[in-house]
Parts: sequence; structure tokens; C-alpha cells
Amino acid sequence: MYVWFWIFIVLIFLAILLHFISVEHTKFKKKYGKEKGIRVGKIYGTISGTMQFLVIIGLWVSPQPSFVISLFLTLISVLLVLIGSWISIEGVITLGLKAAETHYAEKLVTIGIYSKVRHPMYLGWIITHIGMCFIFSALYALLFTPFLLILLYIISKKEEQELIREFGNVYKNYQKKVPMLIPKLKKK
Repeated sequence: MYVWFWIFIVLIFLAILLHFISVEHTKFKKKYGKEKGIRVGKIYGTISGTMQFLVIIGLWVSPQPSFVISLFLTLISVLLVLIGSWISIEGVITLGLKAAETHYAEKLVTIGIYSKVRHPMYLGWIITHIGMCFIFSALYALLFTPFLLILLYIISKKEEQELIREFGNVYKNYQKKVPMLIPKLKKK
């Protein structure tokens, strides 16, 4: 029952597997040479990013048990979607669409929203996901949220391993200063 929801669950794991492969820039460069290695990684990144985007929408709209929410909770959900979308879009704008789309950045970006959180697009994704689950009354998608958090944390760690290989101590120092997914509320 609810076969489409489960198909999208399988597809999100496939998309994340492709994402894992896409961030292995140094392996692609060693295997194919610098130019071709970058192109191969960008292709994997584009495919996995597009899949993740489409599959998460599928999770929200696929047939599944629903629930009733109040007007107040609907308004809060819309606010979450707006905030999450703004955070993600700000991350894309700051990083650049090409780098965000392909999971490959030629330089380390530490300004703008990246000075507050190392993975703003994932933070925005989670906030938007929660809001959309309530708006679409998508119970299974909402119950999938903890798994999505774990998956995004694992993706973030994998990306950071590659970023350390690419940028070394510069990235390690950035990690010490800027939180991964939850921005600090107070400055010291």
C-alpha cells in the first residue's frame, strides 16, 4: 500500500548514493585526469541534485496517510517553507548556481550565509521539508524526517572529508569557526 511513497523512499537513497559518488572529486581527478575528472563529478552531481529535488517533492505529494492541521499550524508551515527556501536560495546565490548544482566548488566560500552555517542548503532543505509535510498533510513524509536528518548529516560529513582533501587546513579552520547545520544564536 502507498507504493508511490515507498518508490520515492528508494529513489532518495539512490539519489544520495549518487551524491556520495559525486563529491569524490580527488578520486575522479586521479582516475580520469583533472579536466575529465571534474566533468564526471559534475555530471554525477547534477544528476543526484536533480533527483533529490524531484524525489523530495514526490515524498510530499505521494499518496499516504494524512492528518488535519489548524489554520495557525498551516500559517506556521508556510512560514517554515519561506524561511527554509530563503536559507537554501541564499546558499545557492552565495556559492553560485553551478557549484550548488554540481557539488563542485573551485574555491572555498565562507562569506554570507556560509559564515553562519557550513551547509545552509541542507538546513533550508530540512526546514522546508517540515513545512511542506504539514502543508501537504503528508504523514509518512513527516515521519521520514529523522531519517532525512541523518542522511543529510552523513552527506555533510562525506562532503567535508572531500573539502578537507581539497582545501586542507583552511577548511579545518573554517569547521572550527562555523557550525555544520545549526547556526549559533549568540556571538561570543
